[in-house]
Amino acid sequence: MDLPGGTPLSHAAAALIAVAAGFHRRGWMLGTSGNLSVVLSRDPLRLAITASGVDKGALEAPHILPIDADGRILEGRSGKASDETRLHLILVRQAGAGSVLHTHSVWGTLLSDAHLGAGGFAIEGYEMLKGLAGVRTHEHREWIPVLPNTQDYEALSAAIAAALEKHPQTHGILLHRHGLYTWGRDLAEAKRHVEILEFLFEVRGRQESAIAGKGD
Repeated sequence: MDLPGGTPLSHAAAALIAVAAGFHRRGWMLGTSGNLSVVLSRDPLRLAITASGVDKGALEAPHILPIDADGRILEGRSGKASDETRLHLILVRQAGAGSVLHTHSVWGTLLSDAHLGAGGFAIEGYEMLKGLAGVRTHEHREWIPVLPNTQDYEALSAAIAAALEKHPQTHGILLHRHGLYTWGRDLAEAKRHVEILEFLFEVRGRQESAIAGKGD
């Protein structure tokens, strides 16, 4: 099923499958964890999103589902879209994302645990920050909001919307003991943001671990 007036679903599916396989190999999307989406068209709003409960290292074309602006699977396809579809939709609408990617890495999980109380943490002074859209210098200060996790996706969508309003320049949001949400104007930019942020999370996590070790 190819959708007229936008990106063909078949092309989006192939691209999302390749990205998921790469993230799986790097340990950022193990088992059924994580979800990915890309905008197929803006008017009407249509997304391609990964199906719920599917191993991200073994995605196939039928596991990429077309949905409408309300998260409903479009006619002619079966399956269940990701439980977190609502979160993708709020990021597409409020952040202007053309693609939303959600990973579950070890370092992101540990940092979300360490910084939930402060509501987030800053990363600054690293050259890799220049890989984030709009960042031109390593002197950039990137604030990563950390939000409490909940299965109430309506409440979680509202929390993400509030975080975006408070920190409109952020490139990613961590959910506590859950994972990273990042996005981009297209899939290539969103993928780059995952790579940059996951690198920086590992650097920050190792740094904090080393400091904690010296205090023992």
